[in-house]
Amino acid sequence: MRVLFASTRGSGHFQPLVPLIDLCTARGDDVLVVAPPALEPLLASRQQPYRIGAKPPDDELSATLARVLSLPPDDGVRLMIREVFGGLLLDAMLPELDEACRTWRPDLVLHEACEFASVVAAERHGIPHARVAISAAGFTDFTEAQLEAVFEPHGRGLADRLRTSPYLTRLPASLDPSPYTETHRYREPARPGSPSDRWDDGEEPLVYATLGTEAGTLPTAAELYRALLDAVRGLPVRVLLTVGHGTDAAALGPIPRNVRVESWVPQDDVLRSASLVVCHGGSGTVFGALAAGVPLVCVPLFADQPVNARLVAAAGAGLAVTPTGAPADEAAVLGTDDVRDIRSAVELLLKDASYRARAGHLAAEMRSAADCAETIATLDPTT
Repeated sequence: MRVLFASTRGSGHFQPLVPLIDLCTARGDDVLVVAPPALEPLLASRQQPYRIGAKPPDDELSATLARVLSLPPDDGVRLMIREVFGGLLLDAMLPELDEACRTWRPDLVLHEACEFASVVAAERHGIPHARVAISAAGFTDFTEAQLEAVFEPHGRGLADRLRTSPYLTRLPASLDPSPYTETHRYREPARPGSPSDRWDDGEEPLVYATLGTEAGTLPTAAELYRALLDAVRGLPVRVLLTVGHGTDAAALGPIPRNVRVESWVPQDDVLRSASLVVCHGGSGTVFGALAAGVPLVCVPLFADQPVNARLVAAAGAGLAVTPTGAPADEAAVLGTDDVRDIRSAVELLLKDASYRARAGHLAAEMRSAADCAETIATLDPTT
């Protein structure tokens, strides 16, 4: 089988494709990855052939993203889908994806759920396509209400055909019910690794604190990380805080004695040792924590994070702390009340074992899903 994988930029968009790319490669399928320029360094380090599409004009993208951040959350998401993923990014990537579908002739196109140019290209050339979830199904369903207008210039009925295409997700049904008729739940293969000696230097519980890969690019990044440091200062825990490669740890001010700051760590490795995760509620972090049976304190900032935080809280696998700090420079900040509430949530989750037990139940449900090989075999149009 020839499989074309398509992604927009960003770790949270590409990483859900990785186990499927690796599985198809191991099966002996012909694999081609098409992605924007920002992913080229990562793709160059991997073994699969790839092609790089174009990127939108920087000034147009920056102006649109500024508008997104200035709007209330739901309105910002709608604009992001219509004008960024369904506008600027679709237009930039469509020529390369259309050419790949025309000349390479894949049997199947697998795209992350916010990459829409591959849908247009696959439909033009009569190629089956399926989407890989990067967020909760309810959030995806909300965003797809915008797609009628997105796809209208490219042909009639595309939004309906996207909605009826196979939907692949790693999240369990009890946490994330799906509105899509053809939903495939799959589990990722276990990844090799072990707890690192860097994080095993004490008896206190280990708290992993992260705001993912995008928060570090916000103008208020230093203030956000400072609030997390203040929330855990002096607690009887060890804290590992990751701040990304775009944030200078020296800009955060004094680091509490119980905190270690690093730019990046392998998430799976630290989760093997963690008792608790404090995060922004990004899908990748939430998925990783729940797959490891680790409860979460979610402090959602934008995009799908409020939905993820509500799902985690409703499932009893953690708590949501909705920021009350006023916006500053078109980005979220955390106020004094938020710092207090994060601290209280950390203390409660470490004291009440029911949260970890519930996270463990979700982890067991995720392990019971079909493996990647079964899912790919189900989608293979050549068999």
